[in-house]
This record gives sequence, structure tokens and C-alpha cells, in this order.
Amino acid sequence: MTTGTPPEGSMAADHDLRQRHRASVRAWNAFIERSEGPHDQVRPEILTSWQRSSADVPGLSAAPLADEDDTREMWATSPLQLAVERVGEDLRRTAEDGDLVVAVTDEQTRILWTYGGRVMRRKAESVNFVAGGRWDESSVGVNALNLALRQDSPAMVFSAEHLAPIVHNWVCWAAPVHDPVTGRQLGVIDLSTTWDRTHPIGLATARMMARLIETALPAQPGRPSADDRDAAAEGLLLRVLGSAEAVLDGQRLLLTRRQTEILALLALSPSGLSLETLHAHLYGDEPVTVSTLKAEVSHLRAALGGRLASRPYRLEMPVRTDVDAVLGRLRAGDLRGAVAAYGGDLLPGTNSPRLTEVADYVAVAVREAVLADPQPDVVARYSDLVPSDVEVVEVCLARLGDVAHPLRPLLRGRLAAARR
Repeated sequence: MTTGTPPEGSMAADHDLRQRHRASVRAWNAFIERSEGPHDQVRPEILTSWQRSSADVPGLSAAPLADEDDTREMWATSPLQLAVERVGEDLRRTAEDGDLVVAVTDEQTRILWTYGGRVMRRKAESVNFVAGGRWDESSVGVNALNLALRQDSPAMVFSAEHLAPIVHNWVCWAAPVHDPVTGRQLGVIDLSTTWDRTHPIGLATARMMARLIETALPAQPGRPSADDRDAAAEGLLLRVLGSAEAVLDGQRLLLTRRQTEILALLALSPSGLSLETLHAHLYGDEPVTVSTLKAEVSHLRAALGGRLASRPYRLEMPVRTDVDAVLGRLRAGDLRGAVAAYGGDLLPGTNSPRLTEVADYVAVAVREAVLADPQPDVVARYSDLVPSDVEVVEVCLARLGDVAHPLRPLLRGRLAAARR
């Protein structure tokens, strides 16, 4: 680790963050004291929630707890339980890497499952941000969990935007989790840390985790899941945009992150890769031995039922990927279909040089296509996935001019949120 003067951009960002924190505290104090204050600087959804909430909320020492046995039974019978178990490695890694606490709730904002990094775990336990904790608006005031469920869209609540002071030191990002077939809300996934660690990709990460859970949900008895038609087809179906899922001959594969990266590299290279090329594509200049890669490939071959040839390494099955689907639709001029198939960044956080290159190519291709033809419904879908891309929304609104359109309020709201 190096020491010295922080970069100028980092210092400016830290200054802006601290200013934002102080502004949120001033607005909260003004509201509590019923004095004239900077209420116009408070987001409308936050101020409205403050006004709805009980006057007792600011005095809370911890969230109320639901019955322990009832919570345990609810989790054991919830479809979310199996989905979280399937993607648990990704959820736990996210929590540990970012020192976050990750929580999954039911549709009443009762926490059913949590996992936390070392520091945030202790903070969470002190305020009952644990299984059984009731984080609905009437119990604890506004927070990202209940706001995401109420609005049915991803939400962030920063510092003193929380009505309850017990979480004024927090920033939370949450996204609703839906049944992919019926669209019914099943609950929410929330990522929380201290406000001084606010990061611009927090909301996108919550959205990605929600989609990851949705793709891992079990099919309900008597009806197919949203992906059964694709999953039933022979061969490999691989999704790596926004979330990671591999389905072989109709059966989901439980793979590690590294195995998924190797599988993606092979799926995107149908003619095969030599051992040396695969090593370079996967590790770049990292000091990883060839024997380590061989062991990873061996484990992946076992998961694929042996259908992975060597010399060169090549998948011996029909392969379909969401990357090919998006690029194919772009080549065909089907922008709406391309954006519908686009789930977001390719394996966010990957260190693979080749996958990073492909991720940039797909992201730029989609973005440029949307900029060239900014249809409001397409832009609304795209901005769900890339909420920080202000330019795309600005171009769309400029193209609309004074024309009335039902999506104009939504797009203007997205623009205001991104700028804030």
C-alpha cells in the first residue's frame, strides 16, 4: 500500500460526500424540529415517507423483531431460501469484499436471511438488522428495503434520509425480487454499509443481485419457470450479462466464479482455445500456474459430464449465450430485442483480460445503438440497467422535445436521481 497525498479527484469526491452527509443531517433536524429548513433538498419519496411515519420512530433503539419460530418457518418454506442457497457464494463474496451486510426479506420487509462482513455484521446486530427484524415503514420509518418494495424499483437511502437515527451512519441499496413468471414481489435484497463508503455502483450491484436470485428461483409445481423453454433445449445455455447462470440440457449447473469465467471464455470461442491461450485470457499477467488452471478445467469438465475436449479445450455441445443473443439482435437492427436481452455488465468484477474486453465491447455496442435511436421505452429499460448513464436519458428527452409521452416523468426522475 502506498502513502502520500490522495489524488485530487478522490479528495473532491470525499468532500462532496461529506457535504451531502451534512445536508441530510440538517434536513432531518429541521423536519424533526418542525422548523423551516431545506426540505426542498429532500427527495420527494423520502419526505413523503417521513410524513407518513410514526412520531415514535426517531426514538427507536433497534428494529422490532418478529416471532423467531415463525420467521424460521417462513424462510424454510420460501422459494427464496433455495435461490439464496444456490447463489450464496456470490452473495457472501460481495458482502466480504465490500464489508457490507446483505439481507433478503419477505414481501412485508421482514428480514429472512443476512450475511455480513466483519464490521458491518456487528453494526447490523446492534440494531436488529438480522433474521426476524421488521424493517417496514411503520416500524422503523423509511429505508431502502421498504422504499424498494413500495416503489417496486431499486432504491437507495443515504445517511440521515433514514428517519430512524439508529441507521444515520448507513447507506443502503435495495432492489425488489420478483417471481419471474407471475411478476409478484417476493421480497427485496439489500446491501448496506457506512455512509462514508458510498459507491456509485451500489444500486447497480443490488439490481444485479436481485436478478441473480430471480434466475436461481425454483420452478413452482405444476407450472414452468420463466426460463424452462430455453432450459429444456439440448446443450448449454449460458447467461453472463448482469448475472451468471449456466443451464445444461435443462439442468442448472452450480459452478464457482472461476469455473463460470472459464466456461464463458470457451463458449465465446467455439473453435477452442489452447492451454496457453486460455491461461492468458483468464489470468493475464497474474502469477497463476498452469497446473492450477488444469485443475480448474478438470472440475469444470466433471460438472459438464465430460463434454469438454482438450488440445484444444473446446465445448462438445450446442452452445447459446446471452452475449451472442444481444450482438445478433444488434446486427439485425432489433434494438428493442437487444436491450431486452441485455442484462447489464458482463460478469461484473471479473479480472479476466479477455472477458473485460468483451464486456466493454458489448456495453459500448448497446449504448451506441440506444444513443442512435433513443426510443423512450428502450431508454427506460436501459437506464434500469445503467442508471448512471445520464447522457442517454438526456438525448432521449431532447429528442422528445415538447411531445407528451407517458414515460417522460419516469425519464426525468431517472435523470434527476442520476445527477443527484
